[in-house]
Amino acid sequence: MAFDSLSEKLQNIFKTLRGKGRLSEADVAAALKEVKMALLEADVNFRVVKNFIKSLQERAVGQDVMSSLTPGQMVIKIVNEEMVNLMGAKTTEIAFKPGNEITVIMMCGLQGAGKTTTAAKLAGKFKSKGKKPLLVACDIYRPAAAKQLQINGDKQGVPVFSMGDKHKPENISKAAIEHALKNNYNVVILDTAGRLHIDEDMMNELIVIKETVDVYQTILIVDSMTGQDAVNVAETFSNKIGIDGVILTKLDGDTRGGAALSIRAVTGKPIFYVGMGEKLSDLEQFYPDRMTSRILGMGDILTLIDKAQMDFDEEKAKQLEKKIKKAEFDFNDFLEQMQQIKKMGGIGDILKMMPGMGGGLKDVDIDENALSGVEAIIYSMTKAERSNPDILNPSRKKRISKGAGVDISEVNKLVKQFEQMKKMMKQYSGMMGGKGAKRGKFKLPFGL
Repeated sequence: MAFDSLSEKLQNIFKTLRGKGRLSEADVAAALKEVKMALLEADVNFRVVKNFIKSLQERAVGQDVMSSLTPGQMVIKIVNEEMVNLMGAKTTEIAFKPGNEITVIMMCGLQGAGKTTTAAKLAGKFKSKGKKPLLVACDIYRPAAAKQLQINGDKQGVPVFSMGDKHKPENISKAAIEHALKNNYNVVILDTAGRLHIDEDMMNELIVIKETVDVYQTILIVDSMTGQDAVNVAETFSNKIGIDGVILTKLDGDTRGGAALSIRAVTGKPIFYVGMGEKLSDLEQFYPDRMTSRILGMGDILTLIDKAQMDFDEEKAKQLEKKIKKAEFDFNDFLEQMQQIKKMGGIGDILKMMPGMGGGLKDVDIDENALSGVEAIIYSMTKAERSNPDILNPSRKKRISKGAGVDISEVNKLVKQFEQMKKMMKQYSGMMGGKGAKRGKFKLPFGL
């Protein structure tokens, strides 16, 4: 994730603070100096860092900290609170017009920021919330833009309105709204053109669209991989055309993440969502408190729950619970649970969200490809073998190993682990199945 390096540095600073019984002003000053350097290295805007450290300084040398029995913990608490405030304190939703009025949302940003893909991701989110979105191809310059929007719209089950590249974007927008009125769409998402850099033509085009149609929300798409430039882009768009909020893309990449910590403070505008991957489902609501928790190495169990609930099927969970209790859990169930882990982003991503796990994973080699190897073995089994692992004799295992392209020892290992896990799950379900046992609304995949 984007904040891995910053997270590691901050956790090391906090470790030092926790090790001290009492803190002097010199201790606090030294710690804050390290926090400042860590933030600057993470590409956080220097003005933002300056104000952030000033706020910390005023609170951290106060009476509450200096007289506290656990001053190190108090400083960490203050850093946590100030970081949440820095990113917006509360979660902000994209606003819609009341009733059945059409909400027009204009997506804008530089070329390559992920605008078109994000427009489709957003449309999918709105659709899942009961809205009727319409995507509109307003980028008449990039040859593949309309086609890309159409492909992604189809994947999300959201229609795309396009008039080719012979009409002006403002006229396409106007025609799209008329089309939406006739066909009962209540959210119109305009995918506008970007440029390689900010120029007058792009800004004028966006201004004309806003003058032609009633744009209710202007959302800026910012590539967090561009670091400090992302903040400069956000500030320019905010000043020149006016924006209502930001969506940060590529926050899962190898970037320093400073944009997420700077944009709210520089523009005064909230971050609505963050893009955490290439898949059309990889768009997360931005929660300042959860993001802070991840950065400070405290985990993010709430987002982990959200991820699990997205793919949660209550009926399937009940069936699985019954199977486990009766010791009927088979390789088909095993495969389904593995696929759920992959949907949630993989083992590494899940573990990073567990409290206390983020920093501890630095030197742990998590082989995500191991899941694919296990899948290959299970797919090489017949239906009868998956449903009844007890029939797996040596000759069957030999055939499976050839089909999966692995050594027979790998097949033996998997079967042995599966049997051990099956016993453990049966024991666990017995312990949890007594009178008064509390059940959650969902279950995480096996072993997590």
